[in-house]
Amino acid sequence: MPGLSFVTTDPGSPAAAALLRQYYDDIVGRYWGRAALAAEVDAAMADEPSHDLQRDTGLLVVAFDSDRAVACGGVRFTGDALGDLTRIYVAPQARGLGAGAELIGRLEELAVAAELSRLRLTVRTDLVEARRLYRRCGYLEVAPFNTDPYAEHWLAKELH
Repeated sequence: MPGLSFVTTDPGSPAAAALLRQYYDDIVGRYWGRAALAAEVDAAMADEPSHDLQRDTGLLVVAFDSDRAVACGGVRFTGDALGDLTRIYVAPQARGLGAGAELIGRLEELAVAAELSRLRLTVRTDLVEARRLYRRCGYLEVAPFNTDPYAEHWLAKELH
């Protein structure tokens, strides 16, 4: 999606908060196979807060197409030059246009600038488009590195 601009922002900023809510609405709904209830989204957001995606513990990026926020993603700094990709979300109107790959590329650049040498992530089996995107971006299956109850695939990529 040519012409995207990226802003590293506080997870509580209006654009980030709106996209994070859309992200949870999407993944909770897919998990249950129906539209997510507001209470379910609230519970998921409380169980998996995003406030640490800033300062010395991580970062959150929002992608804009003109003045419209269309995607977000974060990197959680986990130590030893390692980071976890998280909260990767592309709004429906921007899907299939390259926004996801461009966002991940920007997150990788920021991770290198933060002196990380490896990024990893987990993803559920039902998030087919996300798994395809991560493979296209060079993320490979690795041995499980956590016991997250929603993790079904563990992926990683060495950064250069």
